[in-house]
Amino acid sequence: MAVMKRYESAIRLDDVTAIDVHVHIEVDAAGRTSLPRPLIDAATAYFRSEGPRPGLDVVAEYYRERGMAAVVFTVDAETTLGQPPIDSAEIAEGALRNNDVLIPFGSVDPLRPVEALERARRLIDESGVRGFKFHPTLQGFDPRDERVYPIYELLEERGIPALFHTGQTGIGAGTPGGAGLKLGLSNPILLDEVAARFAGLQVIMAHPSVPWQDEAIAVATHKANVWIDLSGWSPKYFPEALVRQANSLLQDRVLFGTDYPLLTPDRWLADFAALTLRDEVRPKILKNNAVRLLGL
Repeated sequence: MAVMKRYESAIRLDDVTAIDVHVHIEVDAAGRTSLPRPLIDAATAYFRSEGPRPGLDVVAEYYRERGMAAVVFTVDAETTLGQPPIDSAEIAEGALRNNDVLIPFGSVDPLRPVEALERARRLIDESGVRGFKFHPTLQGFDPRDERVYPIYELLEERGIPALFHTGQTGIGAGTPGGAGLKLGLSNPILLDEVAARFAGLQVIMAHPSVPWQDEAIAVATHKANVWIDLSGWSPKYFPEALVRQANSLLQDRVLFGTDYPLLTPDRWLADFAALTLRDEVRPKILKNNAVRLLGL
């Protein structure tokens, strides 16, 4: 049996213009999708995106052609979805194969906390993942649930950031009952307690946290270990308060992210260019903040 090699980055920072910290791998090597088809269809309709769901190697080439690096991951929501996730170890293996442009994050099912803790440890030690993605709404858990705290403790101890979906989601949008998914679990104010209890854990709040943008800004300005990624929304729709803080108090903790393949970096960057931001802030958001956060 072949021994899987551990991920190590070979990204040449002088060769990349930006680091996209929010890229989904939605199809595995066998063509299996990360979500049931009705949820994929709902997200496609929500984002008005008819593009393909590319595999990992295609994603790597896409970013390589653009001179960018990308953080890649899936979401392990096996308990709520009733289907196995795309394997985070497989994603890490693919990222190693494309380690000039890709950085792997892992994912574990918070509703199986004992198994998730051991799985997280293996993904760090054996696969070399550089962070973890959580989606409280899709995974059906309150991020303040103390049963999940041992996972946060592990990440804090290893210097591994935790990326949390916040705000509205296109998954299940427009379906009866929103497919049973609860938006309130992704209110960023819930992460205030996590960031307070685990001061050494770097917490990334993904997306403009509509409709709770003020809560997200309050948490990020109060807690120095909290970051905001700008994925999931075209910059032309960013709340004014978010742009103002990204241009001032939060300029060192705001990150470029797209939510690819649902939103492309080409569109995101074109709209980002139209934002009123100071010249010295733009490279921080596009690249430098991520370099510091990820230890590249």
